[in-house]
Amino acid sequence: MAIPVEAFYLTPGASGSLQQQIRAMVTQGILAGRFRPGQRMPSSRGLAGHLGISRITVTLAYADLVSGDYLTSAGRSGYFVSETAPLAPQFPVSAPQGEAVDFRALTGGRFSGAARVARPEDWDSYPYPFIYGQADPTLFDHQNWRQCALRALGKRDFAALTSDYYERDDPLLVEQLLRTILPRRGIAAREEEVLLTLGAQNALWIAATLLLGPGRRAGVENPGYPGWRGVVTATGAAAVPVDVDALGLPPERLAADVVFVTPSHQCPTNATMPVERRVALLDAAEAQGFVIVEDDYEFEMSFLKPVAPALKSLDRGGRVIYAGSFSKSVFPGLRLGYLVGPPGFIAEARALRALMLKHPPGHIQRTMAYFLGLGHYDALVNRMKNAYRRRRQVMAEAIADEGLEIAGQGGFGGSSFWMRAAEGVDTEALAIALRAEGVLIEPGRAFFAGDGPKNYYRLAYSSIALPKIAEGVARIARALR
Repeated sequence: MAIPVEAFYLTPGASGSLQQQIRAMVTQGILAGRFRPGQRMPSSRGLAGHLGISRITVTLAYADLVSGDYLTSAGRSGYFVSETAPLAPQFPVSAPQGEAVDFRALTGGRFSGAARVARPEDWDSYPYPFIYGQADPTLFDHQNWRQCALRALGKRDFAALTSDYYERDDPLLVEQLLRTILPRRGIAAREEEVLLTLGAQNALWIAATLLLGPGRRAGVENPGYPGWRGVVTATGAAAVPVDVDALGLPPERLAADVVFVTPSHQCPTNATMPVERRVALLDAAEAQGFVIVEDDYEFEMSFLKPVAPALKSLDRGGRVIYAGSFSKSVFPGLRLGYLVGPPGFIAEARALRALMLKHPPGHIQRTMAYFLGLGHYDALVNRMKNAYRRRRQVMAEAIADEGLEIAGQGGFGGSSFWMRAAEGVDTEALAIALRAEGVLIEPGRAFFAGDGPKNYYRLAYSSIALPKIAEGVARIARALR
């Protein structure tokens, strides 16, 4: 029995080329059991006419399906579903089961209850997205990234693509980190002092799991990165909030076993810690015996002043664990970061990582290595700096024109403004109201420990187009009024 052409239809807005969509329709039909082995496919002319597309498109799709053993060609008799086509296993469909176990009570909800910055998944559908940390497709180097990815997927790099590195990392990417990234932060490191991670969040989790536990104290910035407080809580340690000032974390207020700090651009105020305070922080660590975890995110985005040296570069006692990431400088979906620390710490971190995942995917590591080695990364960062500088200037002017208050601006750059509304304003309610106006902002309460103030919010300019900034800020000002 032939498969009727009516079984095929093109979905408006579907991803992929027409040829890819035809392949997907056929493979899904076979795997779902709707198309059975031996059934005749519609003729290429008939299917093309039914779908309103070129016959050659259908012919090429059929040829591709023949090479994948989904179809067989019988010459003038046409194409048939292959007798050896892949088939999905057939299992009886069981009725949905109720939850007999209260897993939230069993786990204590200690992970799902952690504070998070609210960001809608469809943020890019809003005309005025002042959302932090998302990639801007107009700035990204699609062509060269694609070329690097194709090279990493080629036969010459087959081992890097398919091999299990066990607990090791791609030596080519580690070499690029040691030669390209770390030296510009003033950090001289050896291979045994570097571990690749699935982004900075994974790096921070590894560091916290190794260094903290019940009965230990972690000094955290307040306001500060919400994810760090969640990680600390999960270890059983106590998160001790330390109020930051215009220069970042004050060393004289610390009393902890481990201190988490974002010195390049404090999260979320954007304050850059001066060298004098960095030295004072290291002196305090030496005197009190605590370890410092330095999250050096956004150091590449210092476009107003020369970048300050990393805290790790000033460390002479081996007390600083350095965490970096490519999420903000390349794109967040890359999920590729790194830890730098003394060999003893990295050896333990490598063993811990192996308990959860052996290593980040090999082809991602190799693609990033090529992107760095061929100079594309530096060109991308330079393009982002220039764009951010222009956007920051336009946003600063719009904020001033509308009479909004900047709570933490930072003098080195970054990709956002830390804002303060009038007392009594709930920015979580404001954020919901602004969505109806096509505007997305980030309420600030999640950045504070405990029951913090509700009138702070963050405006990022990394994901919003330059011509949209002034109108978006004006809509925020009208909502506040």
